[in-house]
Amino acid sequence: MFILCGDTHGTFDLGKVDRFFYEHSGEFSEDDYLIILGDVQVCGFDNESEKETRETLCDLPVTVLFIDGNHEHFDKLNSYPVTKWNGGKVHIIENNIIHLMRGQVFNLDGTKFFTFGGAESIDRNIRNEGIDWFKEEIPNEKEYAEGLANLKKHGNRVDYILSHTAPYEVAVCMGYGAKTDSEIELRKYFQRIADSVDFTAWYFGHFHEDTEIEGVFFCLYDEIVEL
Repeated sequence: MFILCGDTHGTFDLGKVDRFFYEHSGEFSEDDYLIILGDVQVCGFDNESEKETRETLCDLPVTVLFIDGNHEHFDKLNSYPVTKWNGGKVHIIENNIIHLMRGQVFNLDGTKFFTFGGAESIDRNIRNEGIDWFKEEIPNEKEYAEGLANLKKHGNRVDYILSHTAPYEVAVCMGYGAKTDSEIELRKYFQRIADSVDFTAWYFGHFHEDTEIEGVFFCLYDEIVEL
């Protein structure tokens, strides 16, 4: 079973996850996966909040997977060794907490996921670089190229695409088309993938709302989805 949820922001939005597993007590095991769509802060800005976040996630009955958002401590996150896991590159943060890196294709029990984190912090002007904001929130050219290459290896066919922000046209449809900053490049990259890759559904977070576009693209925030 795959369970998807949007941003959790350290301990701030973890309550929805606690409530879900409380309401479904006894239904899941470590063979099931919770996948968080960015802004998790398992590697966070505050040590106390990071510790509580990890303890809460480690106590869940499932294996926790996540992609990175824009609000992550990338120096900490990227300090973990890169490991191959189910076909793609990961950072293993804890025994049951795994970061799915950008541009990877994972085969989990016969289901293929393409993962690509990252987005831009609109509040970066009030944050401090290297403390609670990192330029690595926006992907680099190597990550973009690796993502396209990995999709090509799989015949440009996966079951699900997981990202933090949305493809360009989807963001426009949601009313976020006026951005002129560096996230536009990332959204256009995703649009290229949306137009050329065969997939069943695309899930993302970032926008703090629950929205469905054309029955294919799903923005998650409060809603938790079971695949």
